[in-house]
Amino acid sequence: MITLALSKGRIFEETKPLLDAAGIVCLEDPETSRKLILPTNREDVRIIIVRASDVPTYVQYGAADIGIAGKDVLIEHGGTGLYQPLDLKIAKCRMMVAVPEGFDYDNAVKSGARLRIATKYISIAREHFAAKGVHVDLIKLYGSMELAPLVGLSDAIVDLVSSGNTLKANNLVAVEEIRMISSRLVINQAALKLKRDLIQPLIETFSDAVNR
Repeated sequence: MITLALSKGRIFEETKPLLDAAGIVCLEDPETSRKLILPTNREDVRIIIVRASDVPTYVQYGAADIGIAGKDVLIEHGGTGLYQPLDLKIAKCRMMVAVPEGFDYDNAVKSGARLRIATKYISIAREHFAAKGVHVDLIKLYGSMELAPLVGLSDAIVDLVSSGNTLKANNLVAVEEIRMISSRLVINQAALKLKRDLIQPLIETFSDAVNR
């Protein structure tokens, strides 16, 4: 039996074509089902529904054999105990620095100003600004990142940007791209050894589907 950890929403939807290619069909809709363990058409595969930020932890500790998680989540998690063989090229977005309209970010950086940055991606933000030699105070938030600079909590935010519509609606502008983000296939290292005959074909099928 293989246990696959997925999160609801965009990642689940964009994973469906990969599952289809592997002949795996989830028998219940996670958006409407109250179940957290969902059966599939294959007796040797089940899907568990977890928060996106928890996927690496479930896989790391063997509660799931494989999972699909954004690179942002994996960086924050640290990737301990995980094999990451494949960039699935789904759920693409950009990790950006954004500021209120009218804030001179470039000048603030050049002048050596100490900036307050609100983000839930502490590791990514710390590494980015350290590499630039910018002094920052990082403020950990879990949601509504765009609100922070509007009420004076921070000078800027570091967050994922897809369409940019939320930034625009809140009079914020993206001023710097930190990195592109997409979702990765992650595998428990022990499971890969013990269940190689089940997991390896999935890796190959997903790889073929991604590179088609």
